[in-house]
Amino acid sequence: MIPIDTVLVKLASRCNLDCDYCYVYRMGDQAWRAQPKLMSSETLDALARGLARLGGAQSDPLSVVFHGGEPLLVGAQRFEAACSAIRSQLPPPHGLHVQTNGLLLSHEVIDVCAKYDVGISISIDGPADVHDRHRPDLRGRRSHDKVVASIARVLEHPQGNALLSGLLSVVDLEANPAEVYAFFKAVGARSVDFLYRDGNHDLLPVGKTSLLSTEYGDWMTALLDEYLADPSPIRIRLLDDMLRLLLGGRSVKEGVGDEDYGILVVETDGTITKNDTLKSAGGGDRFKEIWTVHDDLLEIVASEAFKKYHRSQKPSSPVCLSCPDLRVCGGGMPTHRWSARNGLDNPSVFCADQRRLIDHMRQTLSMRAVA
Repeated sequence: MIPIDTVLVKLASRCNLDCDYCYVYRMGDQAWRAQPKLMSSETLDALARGLARLGGAQSDPLSVVFHGGEPLLVGAQRFEAACSAIRSQLPPPHGLHVQTNGLLLSHEVIDVCAKYDVGISISIDGPADVHDRHRPDLRGRRSHDKVVASIARVLEHPQGNALLSGLLSVVDLEANPAEVYAFFKAVGARSVDFLYRDGNHDLLPVGKTSLLSTEYGDWMTALLDEYLADPSPIRIRLLDDMLRLLLGGRSVKEGVGDEDYGILVVETDGTITKNDTLKSAGGGDRFKEIWTVHDDLLEIVASEAFKKYHRSQKPSSPVCLSCPDLRVCGGGMPTHRWSARNGLDNPSVFCADQRRLIDHMRQTLSMRAVA
């Protein structure tokens, strides 16, 4: 059986934002239209029972992340019912988290998170001009001020510093890395994670002119310089992981390094799917087998189909396997390796970017060692 680290639970299949880079609604996959808008209590109860069996069968705790769409579209009352259902079967040290755009993060919801030990992660892309360029609501209105107010609301809670797991930001190449970093530090969160824009070999990420260009690597290198120059920095997960790997340590999250991460996704109808970022890879998030939370999760993760999916998260391209930076880069996210011709058997579209960033990290560490 493959140990499961993360279970993404889609409490809601719709969203109240219209982000222009969203892999669910903006990259061609329309499967969400056939899903129930909200997960039913029956599906949630079946999932909780299955997770209890799964968690009890492995030595390490797993992490359940309420996701979407926008999970808080279920409303505060149903959100509390979902937290109660999962926590009744998966007490700490199993993790429970919510990934939200922040628009519905009310005092009531924050109190629920405090009651059930639910970590809160909020998506925000930086200063208002950056964020609102990509993350309007469904009527085209700006969302930045509401998100900033929600972050402050969490931090004002008596348990706020513990509840706010961090912020999640998608890289905008038009933004100034120094200004973005300054914004996140001023917000008051303990950490921020940066994601590259999604893309693949058939549709390059926005702003990337070729597979050999390094626009994203250049941006992250400038961010790294700001980060390392700060005597009291906030944590940046991607940079921390890569620096730790260069120094001989381990990563703590998927996307870099050579650690294994078992990931399950549960749609609102209870269907089990692969990592949902694969929606942008020709609908590659779906198994041929139709599994739901009413099936035995232990049997699912022990199946040959699941093992094949798990293996596919590792790079298979000869370019990656012969690369001296593979232990740090990890081959990138599977969806970034995809092409209609070769499937996932390609290097990441961000290969040149990651090598640019790794080279700069290595040079910086060497200079600091000499100094």
